[in-house]
This record gives sequence, structure tokens and C-alpha cells, in this order.
Amino acid sequence: MPHWKIILTYDGTPFNGWQIQPNLPTVQGTLAHALHRITGESVLPQGSGRTDAGVHALAQVASFTLAAPIPTANLHRALNRALPPSIRILAVEQVPEGFHARHSAAGKTYEYRISTDEICSPMLAPYVWSYHLPLDLATLQNAADHILGTHDFTSFAASDPDLTTRTAQSEESPSIPYPLTRTIHHSSWRRDDHLLIYRVTGTGFLHHMVRNLVGTFVEAGSGRISADSIPTILAAQDRNAAGPTAPARGLFLVKVEY
Repeated sequence: MPHWKIILTYDGTPFNGWQIQPNLPTVQGTLAHALHRITGESVLPQGSGRTDAGVHALAQVASFTLAAPIPTANLHRALNRALPPSIRILAVEQVPEGFHARHSAAGKTYEYRISTDEICSPMLAPYVWSYHLPLDLATLQNAADHILGTHDFTSFAASDPDLTTRTAQSEESPSIPYPLTRTIHHSSWRRDDHLLIYRVTGTGFLHHMVRNLVGTFVEAGSGRISADSIPTILAAQDRNAAGPTAPARGLFLVKVEY
């Protein structure tokens, strides 16, 4: 039975996230429906991670197995015909049976985009956090430098009052207790005209982790907290110690490494 890996890009605006949900439009559900239309098979593609409602992807990865043999080029073409314009398949390839989009992943890169323009174009608004207060780029970078290396990121994971043990939700499986330690290899801010862009690469990310990091860095960049307080926030291992969660619309999954 052919085992497939696909790379897809999507605009997360019309979807309630990646993970399939009853009676709600999701990326995973839409992709499964397209595969059923093409092959008649009921399969649930496994993504490299669960993106939340409103989060976008430039290169999400998914894997699945089909019973029917189908040429690679034909499957690629048929998927893009069956999917809505908000989802495009960039690449399709057969891979060994042991490949799993999530379990085989070795690292991920995300970007977060903030518009500092006084008037944010409606063509840009679904893809940025429109932020009008002054933000100091050097301070943002100073704050971002503090998360490089291996840390316990409890303070930057989504809170879940139903969990009674010291665990946190992961972006891959939000309802399952998950290790809290991650290694960050790259963490940097840059300015591109009226955009501030944060790029982060790590071994993995907890649920809401990037958005919580950005929300906290913005607190520092606007002068409400010190950039040098990030190590203290990390050490607290308490979500209440960190800043607010940045809006989902500014977040992009850029790359998955294997």
C-alpha cells in the first residue's frame, strides 16, 4: 500500500485549525474529504503538528496511506483540483511506511508577523498582528536571545485548569500531558518596512508557545517589562508569569525538518 508524504500551504483564516472537528471546517478534515473524493478511501492525514484556528502554514507536512495505486503526479494534480483555493499542495512523494509527519519530525520553524503601520491594509490584516504602539527592535531581540538553548517552557505553554499534574499541552496533542522541555536553535527579530518579523526554530513547540513568547517579547519591546526578565519568567514555570498570547493570525508554520 503506497505511503505518502505531502507538503501543503494554507490560509488558516477560514478554518477552525488543523485538527478535524465535528461540523466545523478544518484543514485536516478538508484534506481527508478531498482524498475520499479522489480515491473513495476514508483516511485521516496526520500532520506534523496541530495549528490553531487562524494560524497559517507555508509548508505543513502530512502523511497517509492509500490502498489504491495512483501515480504521484496524478495525485498531486487531483488534490489541488479537489481542494479549495485556501489550501494548495506544494509537493507529493511516496515515502517508507515508517515515516510519520509528526513522529518523524526533528525540528520546526515558525514566523510571527506584526504590522506597525498606522493603518493596516485589509489585504494584510488577516496575516499580521496590527500593533500601533512603538516597539524597539533591539529590545525585542534582547528578549528573544534569552530563550536560546534548552529550557523548560511551562511559562509559555497554554494553561489548562483541568490538568492536575505539572504537565502542559503540546501543539501536537493538546489534550495529552507532554514533556515541557524544548531546545531552541534560532530566535531572531528583523524589520521589513512596516513589518516586524520574529523567526524561531526548535526541536518542537508547546501549545501556544510561539504566540505566548511573542506576546511576552512585545511586552518587553514596548517597555512594560525588562527584556532581562525572560530568564526569571522561564524559571517561574508558571504561565501567569509571562505575557499575553499574541493573536493567531500573525503566526505561520514555515518549515518542518526531518
